[in-house]
Amino acid sequence: MNITIDNLSSELGVSRSTIRKFIEDFDLKIGSVLDDELGLKDNFIKFAHENTDFLIKYQEDILAEKTPKEIAEKINQPENKVKDYLQKDYPNLYESAGFKTSISSYGVDRKLGGDYQFVYKYFDEETPLMQYDFIGYRDLFFYLVDAIEPFINPTQLENWGIARPAGIIIYGPPGSGKIFWAKKIAKMIGYQFIEAKDNYFSIIMENGKSKKFSEFLFGDFNKPKTLLFMEHFEGLVRTQTPENPMPNSLIKIKNTILQTLSHNLEKEILYIGSANQLTGIDEEITAPGRFDVVIPVFPPNVEERAEMILEHMKINLKPDAPLLQVLKANNADKLPFWMPTAQKMKLFSNTMLIDFTQALKKKIHSEYIRVNGKNVVISENIIMAALSEATAKLTPEYLNQCANFITELAQNNGSDFSLRIQNLLAEIDQYRAKEIPIRKIGFNVSDEEEEQQPQQDNEES
Repeated sequence: MNITIDNLSSELGVSRSTIRKFIEDFDLKIGSVLDDELGLKDNFIKFAHENTDFLIKYQEDILAEKTPKEIAEKINQPENKVKDYLQKDYPNLYESAGFKTSISSYGVDRKLGGDYQFVYKYFDEETPLMQYDFIGYRDLFFYLVDAIEPFINPTQLENWGIARPAGIIIYGPPGSGKIFWAKKIAKMIGYQFIEAKDNYFSIIMENGKSKKFSEFLFGDFNKPKTLLFMEHFEGLVRTQTPENPMPNSLIKIKNTILQTLSHNLEKEILYIGSANQLTGIDEEITAPGRFDVVIPVFPPNVEERAEMILEHMKINLKPDAPLLQVLKANNADKLPFWMPTAQKMKLFSNTMLIDFTQALKKKIHSEYIRVNGKNVVISENIIMAALSEATAKLTPEYLNQCANFITELAQNNGSDFSLRIQNLLAEIDQYRAKEIPIRKIGFNVSDEEEEQQPQQDNEES
């Protein structure tokens, strides 16, 4: 039987939220702490048993409100460094010199260079090329765990009256990894993952016979412990208006989805819809007992971008791969090398980061051939050339989608992801401030459009 965070919490007398917060504060990779069934791995269990006293102190520290001065004294760091860190990373919380917070003193100390090797030694057995399911996103991971807990813990209904959702909507900008998180949910709850392709929502030809979406739902898909993933969900279940009517085929699909939801809980079937935005989705769909759980998926923050670059630069390499040797020779096999590049990638999606690493690998390979494999330098010019290629997808349309997402994130999950929202707003403002004039949506026209604008205005006048 797997030992879960709840089991360990009861055994040690340390709350579940404390263990989760510790994992976030110390940037432990979820893949090195938990398996796919949310069982704790042996190295973390060993750490917790051997360092229970520290976890208890950590818990007491989180629960206690303290001033920056008190934090500085506790961790033996200069008060001005603590204040600067809190103002930078928690601007909404930092109000005055008398401000008190329940932020972890140990987490602050670690960020300011405190030595916590006694924690990380438990995870050193991981090889440098260990590939994890995902990087970062610890806050989103634990939010997701809470959302699907009724599937994992049947007593949620009996003890708390919390029922399993019949449907979940995962929303976020394109390329942010919505299908990845849907597959992750399927693994965590032990359901078979099935994706309904776009052509499933029309007539399907199979063995020369036509097959409708409803037949797919009641036939092939109608099996216990199955998760159906539907992409472009906002287009399937949008609100119909006189100005924007829906074709009869889509109305039938939406009605079929609504009709089958009530049976899904008994049959252990879960629908997950993927949407770039929630705006425009029919309120009938998001009513209680239907798709009433929404999970945001956001562009990675700067630390996650650096981790992803490093991971995708090393992915699938064998230990003696020439690229790995080049990375080591340039100290590019470590995170600090990639932080300056990650800082330039404001609002980059996961797919843009992958595009960047693919372009960079090709350029490094070309340089390797040019110098005959000797003293290959990953220069700023090479990095910027690859970055320029990846930036092509950073279009005004994409930035507009990010702006809409931030608004919806604040409305639906503001208290859960306040720091994410602050970071996203700061990054999107970098694009808003670049040029003038400004479009209605807040982004800038190109120089060419700007030159044409006065002429168009004169013609209209």
